[in-house]
Amino acid sequence: MRKIKQIHQPHYAPIQDLVTYGVLPNRTLDYLDPFLFLNHHGYQVYSPNNKGLPFGPHPHRGMETVTFMLDGDIKHQDSTGHESIIGAGGVQWMTAGKGLIHAETSSDTFKKQGGALEILQLWINLPARYKMMHPSYKGLHKEEIPVAVLQEGKVQVQVLSGTYSETTGPFTSVTGVRLLTLTCKQGASFSLDIPASHTIFFYLVRGTIDLDGKTIQQRSLVEFENEAQAIAFTTTTDTYILLGHCEPLNEPVVAQGPFVMNTRAEIYQAYQDYNEGLFGRWTF
Repeated sequence: MRKIKQIHQPHYAPIQDLVTYGVLPNRTLDYLDPFLFLNHHGYQVYSPNNKGLPFGPHPHRGMETVTFMLDGDIKHQDSTGHESIIGAGGVQWMTAGKGLIHAETSSDTFKKQGGALEILQLWINLPARYKMMHPSYKGLHKEEIPVAVLQEGKVQVQVLSGTYSETTGPFTSVTGVRLLTLTCKQGASFSLDIPASHTIFFYLVRGTIDLDGKTIQQRSLVEFENEAQAIAFTTTTDTYILLGHCEPLNEPVVAQGPFVMNTRAEIYQAYQDYNEGLFGRWTF
């Protein structure tokens, strides 16, 4: 079994009135190649007649964003013309590629009525050969994402990309990322074979588990060594986990604001292209 290298704790970094925990990067880890960034928003309850999410139009280049809705909803709009509203259990996968402008706000219904909100947003790096690919977006509701059910329902594996137990996820990762969410009842056990060369992204969102002889608490990012090909844990409470793995890119990472490239010159070019209107027109 893989051994734990380090357990990382997020820092509290609210954005306006949005409860936010910065999971990655954090005070002890910059990134887990190719996983660059994770913000955990909420849990919180918005009152009626609220302003909703604060993420108005902004650009991206060179990476992908995967947004997991645990509670509430999110309204996506981008300069390539995509627009959708995704509710609890749904997922959005956006490939910024050569550049686009997008906004992540709340629906008019949520702003009027309020309610619970909890969101995870993960950034995945693109290799140099794909950084200037054409942008794309796909948003799916909970019922559109397949789930593998294990142990008579004690473990539910939502398969987003890649294949698990003959279930193939509906999202295509150009870099071969396998991405899952795990919803486990208290007393469940789970194991997964993962190539020893792969980077594992393991974030315990809710609950408590026993893993590698340690008790892991909620809002913990687990970093693993690379000497074995399997992980296994048991749950001591009901849990929700974000789990991904991928061959590392092993390329330079130069990130500034919303852009992730391989060189400083490419960052400067991204800003220039954005200022010259090459990321598309905002028509909403």
